[in-house]
Amino acid sequence: MRVVRPSGSSTPPGERVIAWDPSRGDIDLEGLEGLDAVVHLAGEPIAARRWSDEQKKLIANSRTQGTALLTGALARLEQPPAVLVSASAIGYYGDRGDELLDEASSVGSDFLADVCRQWEASADAAREAGIRVVHPRTGMVLSQSGGALAEMLPFFRLGLGGRIGSGRQWVSWITLHDEVEALLWLLTADVEGPVNLTAPEPVTNRQLTAALGTVLRRPTLLPTPKPALWARLGRELTEALLYSSARVEPAVLTRRGFGFAHPDIATGLGAVLADR
Repeated sequence: MRVVRPSGSSTPPGERVIAWDPSRGDIDLEGLEGLDAVVHLAGEPIAARRWSDEQKKLIANSRTQGTALLTGALARLEQPPAVLVSASAIGYYGDRGDELLDEASSVGSDFLADVCRQWEASADAAREAGIRVVHPRTGMVLSQSGGALAEMLPFFRLGLGGRIGSGRQWVSWITLHDEVEALLWLLTADVEGPVNLTAPEPVTNRQLTAALGTVLRRPTLLPTPKPALWARLGRELTEALLYSSARVEPAVLTRRGFGFAHPDIATGLGAVLADR
């Protein structure tokens, strides 16, 4: 059952939906009664447009306000769900160089880290009501249909792709297949709190560039010029997304025996680009 805004996508005949409007603080409490689990992934895309003060406020509020509204409602239910999977991201850790990070690592100090910290804290009402709350901290999701990889592919297919900056910054990634499987696993696994949703083998930007060139059979000799990225994304967004480094390991998933279909970048990109 989907939670939809009044002005959202049309609903197919016969489909039951739950109405909400985070900007107005409205949500259908009755529709939430008796659900087994809730998965909350909503939020303004980080790279939808350049970061202005207004856009950064929208990024933060779309996460904190919606999460607070939903979890406050869940806490008031007579029959609350057993589990809430409420999204977060590895942006929580900030720019950490070569430091190996797991779920116990401290929060970073930049804008995205602060957003993630507030985002997770916004689910406190559900936690206090006894609901098992899990925060999947997701890395770069590899998919042809969206996200960073989809933005990169046109340039790499033309032989114009290359490393970004020094190429030494760490990229913690996961395929869309493993992301979905991990989210489903979290619904029944006996875990709570933050869980890193990243593959067990993070790579540097240089390694990612080489692997993508190999799969596409294209050269990757020329580095991507920073002014071109600034022109497209703006300076602050470029630095935050493409030049920061987070070497994240999925310690909880690994310890609990979650099976990754694509644990390394070669198999991951091979699977994602198989139907290119």
